[in-house]
Amino acid sequence: MPGSAPEPGVAELLNGMPRQRGPRGVATVPAPPPLLPVLAEATTSAPPAPGGTRAFHPWRLLPTPTGTPFTFAYAAVLAVTSLVTAYADPALVRTLHQGSSTDVAHLVRTPVLVLLASALWIAGEFLGPYTLGLLLVLTALERRIGGTRTAVVFLTGHVLATLATEVPVGLAVLVGHLPDSSLSRLDYGISFGVAASTGALAGLLRPWLRWPVLALFGGMLVQDLLNFTDPLTNWGHLMSLAIGVGMWPVVRRWRAAPSKSVSADRG
Repeated sequence: MPGSAPEPGVAELLNGMPRQRGPRGVATVPAPPPLLPVLAEATTSAPPAPGGTRAFHPWRLLPTPTGTPFTFAYAAVLAVTSLVTAYADPALVRTLHQGSSTDVAHLVRTPVLVLLASALWIAGEFLGPYTLGLLLVLTALERRIGGTRTAVVFLTGHVLATLATEVPVGLAVLVGHLPDSSLSRLDYGISFGVAASTGALAGLLRPWLRWPVLALFGGMLVQDLLNFTDPLTNWGHLMSLAIGVGMWPVVRRWRAAPSKSVSADRG
């Protein structure tokens, strides 16, 4: 299509960039902030102990098959796909990643498939700080609102932020502001869902914990945006965090009316 040629720097930023960046060219995003003091309050759905304090059980920080089945099953899937990434033939891994990419070309042809498949891969090592942050956040959220509702929060952030970042790419290609190769930019990972889940979890914390968590995590995302390494993805992280914050009324209602899984966990 006729139109002005894209600036080389912009084209390079858009082409072939997964949504997580890290060492050796592997993608990652800033790890969630240290949440151990936060999760001491957030991971238990039990009522306060006599005297107004909550009993803190360290083992509740991590997922279990019975207490947090969604987080536990999702972690198992991510472990398997991470092993495939680490040990399978690189050509096969590349094919799998491309087939799971939520680029414009795939979103037009198979939107549901790639929106789900793209959340099955971690760009980076499975046993890294970012994955630990994912497990802590999802565990804390699931213990509060249940597994199905936690999946809804995660997928809402993942899907909406993906569409909000990829649709402009398609429109820019349509009017000639970006090259056709931008329609197939490599785009996969869990970071949008994690940012949305972190934002939603913050709404279930006490104010003296809520605002420092949001300030620290949001500040890291803003810093990443200011570094101008992958602005499209970085905007997506901020949007997904805002999506999680926007779900506060919903998650608070869910917490007030716990699902069966949360009630069982309390027992």
